[in-house]
Amino acid sequence: MSSDLVFITGASGFIGAHVAREFIASGYGVRALAHAPHGVPRDAPPSIEWVEGDVCRASDVIASMQGCRYLVHCAALYSFASRDRAAIRSVNVAGTASVLEAARTAGVERAVVTSSAATVGPAHDGVPATEADTLSGAHASTYHRSKLEQEQAAIAADLPAVLVLPTAPVGPGDHKPTPTGRLVLDFARGRIGARPSTGGFNLVAVEDVARAHVAAIEHGKPRERYIIGGENLSFDRVWDLLAEVTQRPAPRWRVPYGLTVLAAYADALRCRLQPHAVPFVPPEGVRMSREFQFVDASKAIRELGFHAGPVRDALARAVNWYRAHGYIT
Repeated sequence: MSSDLVFITGASGFIGAHVAREFIASGYGVRALAHAPHGVPRDAPPSIEWVEGDVCRASDVIASMQGCRYLVHCAALYSFASRDRAAIRSVNVAGTASVLEAARTAGVERAVVTSSAATVGPAHDGVPATEADTLSGAHASTYHRSKLEQEQAAIAADLPAVLVLPTAPVGPGDHKPTPTGRLVLDFARGRIGARPSTGGFNLVAVEDVARAHVAAIEHGKPRERYIIGGENLSFDRVWDLLAEVTQRPAPRWRVPYGLTVLAAYADALRCRLQPHAVPFVPPEGVRMSREFQFVDASKAIRELGFHAGPVRDALARAVNWYRAHGYIT
């Protein structure tokens, strides 16, 4: 157990909220950054000390970081909307560099930066991706390209930073929700009528991701990447697991990939004509859905003592949380 103080950005988000709770459970003090008083979650642990600020103006929060031994930077902007491209780079790349420099100035000793396992790319010839792999920039979305640049900014920073690369997290508390949470919620509501033609991805319990952040602070090597993954699953297997935990039949019809591509182009045209529209079928997501986003988390297991629990249980916890909070009737 530790009494050290940790400064956490993004603690009002899905991963960040679990990270904050896990540090508290491990005996750390937590000071968390919120954009404004209304940004503090209602169910946040009362022991969190909240301070107001913005990662894009990190120099304003140097004073708030005083006395903190560690920084955990979870804040990020995730979007496929073209209108958000400039903001994505501002928050995810420039914001990360600014936060790390502010932490160094405030006397923080080391940091953990939350990236994404998407930065290692898909499996190649059936071999899961590792930390030695890097997603090709030509095939990366604006968001994933920003996460690659974020990692470069973290490695170049004067403050020792450990890079944590979660796969698709799932579990309770995904109120926004994330793309994975949206999949669970739509399935539970009976809004998914088809299976993808191929592909798969890695799912991991969000609680395991949170524990990995604590382990990364305590045991991670600065400027090293650690994939935090659970189970590599085909979309067929994910659909079957969702059917089990929601008690809904899994769809049998497979949507042809070409039809999905056409839907993506039609959706892109809609978003171009309606600048404030939110993409429903982003082309980047369609391209990724055809691949197997499988990873090898053995480095985190070996160096961080990471252990992933059953994904089925995490899916069940997510469904139960949505039911308890009225998202599913």
